[in-house]
Amino acid sequence: MHIELDPSASPIALPAQAPARHEPLMWLNADRVLYVGLLGAPSVRTFGAYSIYVSLSKPHRISVAGGAWEEAEVSVVPPSVPHRIAAGERMICNILIETDSVAPGRLPDYIARGCGEVRDPDVLRGLRAALERFRCSGSRQFPQTADFDRSVFGEPLVPRAIDRRIRASLARIKDDPNSHTSAQDCADASHLSVSRFLHLFKAEVGTPFRSFRTWQRARSVLYYVTQNANLANIALDVGYPDSTHFSHSIRQVYGLTPKSIFAGSRRLELYGRAAAGSPRYQFA
Repeated sequence: MHIELDPSASPIALPAQAPARHEPLMWLNADRVLYVGLLGAPSVRTFGAYSIYVSLSKPHRISVAGGAWEEAEVSVVPPSVPHRIAAGERMICNILIETDSVAPGRLPDYIARGCGEVRDPDVLRGLRAALERFRCSGSRQFPQTADFDRSVFGEPLVPRAIDRRIRASLARIKDDPNSHTSAQDCADASHLSVSRFLHLFKAEVGTPFRSFRTWQRARSVLYYVTQNANLANIALDVGYPDSTHFSHSIRQVYGLTPKSIFAGSRRLELYGRAAAGSPRYQFA
């Protein structure tokens, strides 16, 4: 990172009468995503991460797990919980926190207990201030996840303590989410039976192995959204057997078809650095 963002700086409230102009952008690494861009009109979506939605100026509407619609300026959806969202303006901010990277009992209360609207003006003010600092910074980079957390949440989120054998499997999947790493592969590498590995994985990570792997593959599509490439080729590159499976799986996760996602990302500026070593994941 070329410019340090000072997390102790006084919050910068966005003027109510003249909201800041936001261009579409996304910063991401293996543990966090910060997206500011078009929402579109998604159907039900289900992310494998904690999801925080922040309205840029006008409230959005959200329905979690089939519940009643709520109007909110900040809302939180727990991992693996289906929800629907409708923005009150063309763009919205969405922050994703990977479940394996944080201790659930040590998260800020509004995230740990959040399920729908967050009624806390300090949270809204702090998140909008962080977004404004990022928007106005020169490099728009963070060397580590902890640096991202300091800027957005005021301090690093406490990491989850995970058994070293499961941590090795997590690294294997996250370093190359598009590979067809099986539970048997991971169990063999961990010197565990498959049944013991699957039980331990869910206990340590908080989500079943197969669900985690499916989410990581769908999440990896975010690294490709600014590429002007054939979707069928991208489908194969990210590990889907064909474009039909690709379209179905992505729609289940994001509530949008790949075609809609890529069309809405044409002007998106991409920042960040993944943990993966593959050159295609490296962004300056």
